Amino acid sequence: MIQYRPTLIQELINELFSKNEVRVLVKREDQNHSCVSGNKWWKLKYNLEEAVRLKHNMLLTFGGAYSNHIYATAAAGRELGLKTIGVIRGEETLPLNHTLSFAKNCGMHLHYVSREAYRKKSERQFIKSLKQQFGEFYLIPEGGTNSLAVKGCAELAKQLTNIIDFDYLCLPIGTGGTMAGMIEALDLSKKIIGFPVLKGGEFLSKEINQLLSRPKDNWTLQLDYHFGGYAKTSVALKKFIEEMKTQHQLPLDEIYTAKMVWGVFDLITKNSFKRGSTILILHTGGLQQSVFN
Repeated sequence: MIQYRPTLIQELINELFSKNEVRVLVKREDQNHSCVSGNKWWKLKYNLEEAVRLKHNMLLTFGGAYSNHIYATAAAGRELGLKTIGVIRGEETLPLNHTLSFAKNCGMHLHYVSREAYRKKSERQFIKSLKQQFGEFYLIPEGGTNSLAVKGCAELAKQLTNIIDFDYLCLPIGTGGTMAGMIEALDLSKKIIGFPVLKGGEFLSKEINQLLSRPKDNWTLQLDYHFGGYAKTSVALKKFIEEMKTQHQLPLDEIYTAKMVWGVFDLITKNSFKRGSTILILHTGGLQQSVFN
């Protein structure tokens, strides 16, 4: 299967942290693979194993034009010798952006559907029509989120508890699968804070609860750090990304991780974390900077 590279825990030093008596660490999962990086490695791990076990030679999944999941699935298929199909929301726009250009170069077939059709991506009839068009495939949902993804992310959560003691775990949220895995595996002494990158992310509470084997109350969502919605950004956020890279040598992407880290800094300013506590930030990758060898 796809090789995993062990990753480091980086401590951030800032006067803000010492003033508020908190320690801030970053688990650099962006370093775990050159292309299938961050949480995508963990979300795809058991899905890829299952696809191989069932002897599928084709993966089909869904995503938008800037999807980290599309990027990672295309790279995983290339590495494992599996055909890949990406069902892309919206019309084709040329020239292709970096994400879709990379996916296509990996051999992924890009199948564009209208936004109206895309909303039917989970319906049986829509899946049937895709099988009629492409043949049999192993289906991976949008964002890679399903029970096997939760299993992989829970494995990551257990790894975290074995290597570092922390009080809070902070991570960005797209579809909720990674968050569900963290909640599933961490005990109630750990507080988990998710930062949805979508505007109106309240619905994710229901999505996450449906992925859990049992209800737990040690997690919350912070809904105020989406910067206008998915893939939306601002001059201030871009400046923050540059500052984090310069001051802490911490690369962030503007769709997921930068919004989350900004949120953590803001909550520290507002004294939202207990003094004397350790905050662990999960860097979920998404930098999409890899090139072919």
